[in-house]
Amino acid sequence: MIHSTPVFRFPEPAHLHVDHVGWNTMLENGRWVPTFPKARYLIGRSEYEFMTALDDAEQQTMLGDSIRPIVEAGLVELVEMNHVLSPEIGLVPSVGHTPGHVSVMIESEGQRAVITGNIAHHPCQIALSDLVLGDHDPEAAQLTRSRLFAEWADQPILVIGTRFAAPTAGDVVRDSATLRFEVRAPSWRRGE
Repeated sequence: MIHSTPVFRFPEPAHLHVDHVGWNTMLENGRWVPTFPKARYLIGRSEYEFMTALDDAEQQTMLGDSIRPIVEAGLVELVEMNHVLSPEIGLVPSVGHTPGHVSVMIESEGQRAVITGNIAHHPCQIALSDLVLGDHDPEAAQLTRSRLFAEWADQPILVIGTRFAAPTAGDVVRDSATLRFEVRAPSWRRGE
């Protein structure tokens, strides 16, 4: 059987939890090896430094099978939280869920979209920013949600809620004194 792995140039996990990095490696002949050996893995420096120093056996096991192999293969580039990958793609610091959590802003041909990562696990957190769901630093997470969602409100920015149940993409809109998530229909449904 012949198989090949897709080519990813710059995988960039929002943060270093197992559900975001488990795909970095695969078990071959009893050894963890990079899934995408031609990629440059971009990992936030502050996230990496925090997670590698964490005294947590489960986290260290995950680092051992999902992160260390790509570091040892020389595939990792530690980047700052506001790193710009290209004129179209940049990281947005969004701390709280983890100390080095980032979201990804995409801009092309006058349009913008943001991939939120885990700053919010449910659209209700747009209005209820103090609702905590697995955040390492709840206060920082609340401040991040409040700041970013207010910044993105009423802007032509497609917000892609990584953890939202389908449909995951829409707009943050102001509704009186609060914010809410309004699902955006695909352009083919709008007749565009």
